[in-house]
Amino acid sequence: QVQLVESGGGLVQAGGSLRLSCVASGRTFSSYVMGWFRQAPGKEREFIAAINWSGGSTLYADSVKGRFTISRDNAKNTVYLQMNSLKPEDTAVYYCAAHPGISRWTESDEYDYWGQGTQVTVSS
Repeated sequence: QVQLVESGGGLVQAGGSLRLSCVASGRTFSSYVMGWFRQAPGKEREFIAAINWSGGSTLYADSVKGRFTISRDNAKNTVYLQMNSLKPEDTAVYYCAAHPGISRWTESDEYDYWGQGTQVTVSS
Protein backbone atom coordinates (compact mmCIF):
# COMPACT_ATOMS: atom_id res chain seq x y z
CA GLN A 1 0.00 0.00 0.00
CA VAL A 2 1.24 3.46 -0.93
CA GLN A 3 -0.33 6.71 0.18
CA LEU A 4 0.47 9.88 -1.73
CA VAL A 5 0.09 13.48 -0.60
CA GLU A 6 0.68 16.37 -3.00
CA SER A 7 1.51 19.95 -2.07
CA GLY A 8 2.84 23.11 -3.63
CA GLY A 9 -0.09 24.19 -5.76
CA GLY A 10 -1.37 27.73 -5.78
CA LEU A 11 -2.09 30.83 -7.83
CA VAL A 12 0.65 32.18 -10.08
CA GLN A 13 0.84 34.64 -12.93
CA ALA A 14 1.58 33.50 -16.45
CA GLY A 15 5.31 33.06 -16.92
CA GLY A 16 5.83 32.18 -13.29
CA SER A 17 6.98 28.98 -11.63
CA LEU A 18 5.75 26.49 -9.07
CA ARG A 19 7.23 23.31 -7.63
CA LEU A 20 4.87 20.52 -6.69
CA SER A 21 5.86 17.84 -4.22
CA CYS A 22 4.37 14.43 -3.62
CA VAL A 23 5.33 12.55 -0.48
CA ALA A 24 4.72 8.81 -0.39
CA SER A 25 4.28 6.54 2.57
CA GLY A 26 5.41 2.97 2.48
CA ARG A 27 8.76 1.29 2.16
CA THR A 28 8.34 0.35 -1.50
CA PHE A 29 8.31 3.89 -2.93
CA SER A 30 11.63 3.43 -4.69
CA SER A 31 10.30 0.46 -6.66
CA TYR A 32 7.53 2.45 -8.36
CA VAL A 33 7.49 4.53 -11.47
CA MET A 34 6.00 7.86 -10.39
CA GLY A 35 3.85 10.00 -12.60
CA TRP A 36 2.13 13.37 -12.64
CA PHE A 37 -1.25 13.92 -14.27
CA ARG A 38 -3.58 16.88 -14.39
CA GLN A 39 -7.25 17.44 -14.92
CA ALA A 40 -8.86 20.70 -15.92
CA PRO A 41 -12.60 21.35 -15.48
CA GLY A 42 -14.60 19.57 -18.13
CA LYS A 43 -11.57 17.74 -19.48
CA GLU A 44 -10.16 14.25 -19.13
CA ARG A 45 -7.21 13.49 -16.91
CA GLU A 46 -4.02 14.16 -18.87
CA PHE A 47 -0.57 12.61 -18.53
CA ILE A 48 2.15 15.15 -17.76
CA ALA A 49 5.37 13.37 -16.79
CA ALA A 50 6.77 10.17 -15.33
CA ILE A 51 10.06 9.03 -13.85
CA ASN A 52 11.48 5.57 -13.28
CA TRP A 53 12.65 4.16 -9.96
CA SER A 54 16.21 5.46 -10.22
CA GLY A 55 15.38 8.81 -11.77
CA GLY A 56 17.47 7.93 -14.78
CA SER A 57 14.57 7.79 -17.21
CA THR A 58 11.83 10.36 -17.67
CA LEU A 59 8.94 10.93 -20.04
CA TYR A 60 7.02 14.13 -20.74
CA ALA A 61 3.90 15.14 -22.56
CA ASP A 62 4.61 17.38 -25.53
CA SER A 63 2.54 20.14 -23.94
CA VAL A 64 5.01 20.54 -21.06
CA LYS A 65 8.30 19.38 -22.56
CA GLY A 66 11.02 21.96 -21.96
CA ARG A 67 8.99 23.76 -19.27
CA PHE A 68 8.36 21.07 -16.63
CA THR A 69 10.89 18.82 -14.93
CA ILE A 70 10.11 15.71 -12.91
CA SER A 71 12.56 14.42 -10.32
CA ARG A 72 12.56 12.20 -7.27
CA ASP A 73 14.40 11.73 -4.02
CA ASN A 74 13.99 8.15 -2.87
CA ALA A 75 15.61 8.90 0.49
CA LYS A 76 12.76 11.33 1.16
CA ASN A 77 10.04 9.26 -0.55
CA THR A 78 9.26 12.34 -2.62
CA VAL A 79 8.68 13.11 -6.27
CA TYR A 80 8.74 16.67 -7.57
CA LEU A 81 7.37 18.55 -10.53
CA GLN A 82 9.15 21.81 -11.27
CA MET A 83 6.92 23.92 -13.49
CA ASN A 84 8.38 26.94 -15.28
CA SER A 85 7.00 29.34 -17.87
CA LEU A 86 3.49 28.55 -16.72
CA LYS A 87 0.58 29.33 -19.02
CA PRO A 88 -3.13 29.83 -18.28
CA GLU A 89 -3.81 26.52 -20.02
CA ASP A 90 -1.74 24.77 -17.33
CA THR A 91 -4.54 25.52 -14.86
CA ALA A 92 -5.77 22.21 -13.45
CA VAL A 93 -5.75 19.91 -10.47
CA TYR A 94 -2.43 18.07 -10.47
CA TYR A 95 -2.16 14.50 -9.22
CA CYS A 96 0.78 12.28 -8.53
CA ALA A 97 0.45 8.55 -8.98
CA ALA A 98 2.44 5.35 -8.49
CA HIS A 99 2.91 2.82 -11.30
CA PRO A 100 4.18 -0.70 -10.51
CA GLY A 101 5.18 -1.71 -14.02
CA ILE A 102 7.72 -0.85 -16.67
CA SER A 103 5.57 0.23 -19.61
CA ARG A 104 2.58 2.37 -20.59
CA TRP A 105 3.60 5.21 -18.31
CA THR A 106 1.17 7.57 -20.02
CA GLU A 107 -1.90 5.45 -19.24
CA SER A 108 -3.71 6.47 -16.05
CA ASP A 109 -5.30 3.00 -15.78
CA GLU A 110 -1.83 1.52 -15.21
CA TYR A 111 -1.29 3.49 -11.99
CA ASP A 112 -2.28 1.80 -8.76
CA TYR A 113 -2.16 4.66 -6.28
CA TRP A 114 -3.19 8.30 -6.50
CA GLY A 115 -2.91 11.39 -4.37
CA GLN A 116 -5.79 13.72 -3.63
CA GLY A 117 -4.56 16.40 -6.00
CA THR A 118 -3.37 19.98 -5.66
CA GLN A 119 -4.86 22.96 -7.51
CA VAL A 120 -2.68 25.02 -9.82
CA THR A 121 -4.17 28.22 -11.19
CA VAL A 122 -2.29 30.37 -13.71
CA SER A 123 -3.65 33.84 -14.31
CA SER A 124 -3.14 35.72 -17.55
